[in-house]
Amino acid sequence: MYPDLSYILHGLFGIEPDNWASVIKTFGLMLAFAFLASAWILSQEMKRLTAAGILKPVQVKVIEGEAATVQFLLVQAIIGFIIGFKGLYIFQNSEAFLADAASVLLSTEGSTIGGILGAIIFGGLQYYLKNKKALPKPRETMQTVQPYQMVGDITVMAAISGLIGAKVFAIFESAENISAFIKDPVGQLFSGTGLAIYGGLIVAFFVVLRFVRKQGFPGLNMMDAAAPAMITGYAVGRIGCQLSGDGDWGIASVAKPGWLQWVPDNLWAQTYPHNVLKEGVPMADCVWDYCTQLPVAVYPTPIYETLMGFIILGILWGLRKRVTAPGFIFFLYAFLAGIERFFVEKIRVNDTFPFLGMEVTQAELISVVFMLIGIAGMIWTKRR
Repeated sequence: MYPDLSYILHGLFGIEPDNWASVIKTFGLMLAFAFLASAWILSQEMKRLTAAGILKPVQVKVIEGEAATVQFLLVQAIIGFIIGFKGLYIFQNSEAFLADAASVLLSTEGSTIGGILGAIIFGGLQYYLKNKKALPKPRETMQTVQPYQMVGDITVMAAISGLIGAKVFAIFESAENISAFIKDPVGQLFSGTGLAIYGGLIVAFFVVLRFVRKQGFPGLNMMDAAAPAMITGYAVGRIGCQLSGDGDWGIASVAKPGWLQWVPDNLWAQTYPHNVLKEGVPMADCVWDYCTQLPVAVYPTPIYETLMGFIILGILWGLRKRVTAPGFIFFLYAFLAGIERFFVEKIRVNDTFPFLGMEVTQAELISVVFMLIGIAGMIWTKRR
């Protein structure tokens, strides 16, 4: 496995790991790629819908030459405080930052002196630059913005709301997580670990849907455009889970049956050596920071989810121009994504809880809801 960039460089070029590149964690790197890939897919679909006349350009009011206000200065000072608060602390605790950048960045620890200096310097600089461009009399102009030009805003909005949703859903994923949250709510919310991808998808979906509807875009058509992008992000993100070994693996694998002997061994079972969680038993003759592997081979479920994600993407991409009922593609996505996750959960390690006399996982329950919404939605859109 490749817990961070230094291990990837070691695998490619033989460079000794646990160096400066350790600050870039593999999961975070692939998460960034997931958002970029989703943004590209969404932009292609929004361009297609714009060319078809379904999405219309938006008129945006822009005020040129406006002087800096107290509110502007306050916002810039807060940004500067955060930069300085974390920046000086990271400089003073570089070893901890290299070991686990996410935990340091998302923690509440920092340098107050650095924060004050950052607020003064950054806030003052932005205040000066804003006033430098100020006009004696600010003027209002209207600018035409094409729908696909909003993809950047949508992506940032989806990233922030998605991470919040993933964190909140992860807290309620098991009794153990809830107990840990009750004992240390701030620490759990700002820890660098624990994300539930369904939570991210659900929260980001509603936040982005509200935004695009405010722009006057038809909701169902935008849902169709977002469906291929959402499954793309899911598939690429799972590559990060696999490469880093973040614990999203399956249960202990059994011997391959005769009719599946053609399946490569590493697609059937893995021990996740050098996994980022440092779970398992010590590896012999290993002197690096990540020197553990699972004692028993397990199913590499992130690989299955990535493969199924790209298959679903292929289906949606192939049907998006043929199906004319607005919303159908999105509800088909919900149905297929629900089926994929439901069956993966059968061989995946996850906490369960009692529900109607059964032991189920949070993801299984959400998968069933996805499937039911998908079926009902497809029937409804076709009847419309």
